[in-house]
Amino acid sequence: MPTHDVSPSLLPLSSDIEAARDRIGAAVRRTPVIDVMGMPGVGARVLLKLELLQHTGSFKVRGALNSILSLSGSTDGVCAASGGNHAAAVAWAARRAGLTADLFVPVNATPAKLARIVEYGGRVHLVEGFVKGALEECRAFAERYGVPQLHPYDTLETVAGAGTVGLEIAEQAPDASVVVLGCGGGGLYAGTATALEPRNVSVQPVEPEMCQALAQALAAGGPVEVAVGGSAGDSLGAPRVGDIGYAVAAAHAVTPLVVTEAEIAEARHLLWSQLRVLAEPGACVALAAVAGGQVAVPEGGALVVVVSGGNNDTLP
Repeated sequence: MPTHDVSPSLLPLSSDIEAARDRIGAAVRRTPVIDVMGMPGVGARVLLKLELLQHTGSFKVRGALNSILSLSGSTDGVCAASGGNHAAAVAWAARRAGLTADLFVPVNATPAKLARIVEYGGRVHLVEGFVKGALEECRAFAERYGVPQLHPYDTLETVAGAGTVGLEIAEQAPDASVVVLGCGGGGLYAGTATALEPRNVSVQPVEPEMCQALAQALAAGGPVEVAVGGSAGDSLGAPRVGDIGYAVAAAHAVTPLVVTEAEIAEARHLLWSQLRVLAEPGACVALAAVAGGQVAVPEGGALVVVVSGGNNDTLP
């Protein structure tokens, strides 16, 4: 594996996460952590952090609101691009701040995510292709109209907001030794790992087999363009891992786990059949790795799985 040269300026600080928590305050929900009793094949206490119960149905509202509240100067509106969850979160946060929001999403975005955006007053721009095309169209729009673009995973504000998930986990599950979460662009991973580093809690990213932006970046020695697809592509299909996510992963010498389409579907079914938790496929990749026995937990420690979103249209 190549040697990773990481600029310290790309690494968020725990103080950035704490500042984000103070900034977004009680505007976001403190989502529950529930204990899963007796998960077959897992020799550890397993807890689920239910971020799908967050405003807009995903953790993304944390970074979106922190980004909007961190804007410098005056503006009447913002724009953003994503597979759907970040766009819905920006629409919600913008409406709360009295701003307009132009959101760029792929034409194949799930109807549930499109409905969320419209519900919060966002102006939807459908783009052919995947998230890469939406990001390019959004960037052009921002330059044309002088509107701030809120990146879905690769700014300090987005990462710090997402990291407030980690601060809550530290308070709600003080015996946690490992946190497992899905990784697309790396914002949730980078923020959570930074928040929990002072507490000696390891954070394990998991990627779908058809969306391996972090794994390919680590192999190449830096972020690279990747192909995306599969059932989790609408939420974890980043065209390249973020510079911040890559920097944190490289600094922590982490190796992402990989799960198959079948394992994702099985984990989604498990959440619904056993707990009546209806998560979207991308939110099930972490549990898929745990259920598949890929995650080792020290004896006596608890394992926390982040269920990151629930904007889907069909039962598993």
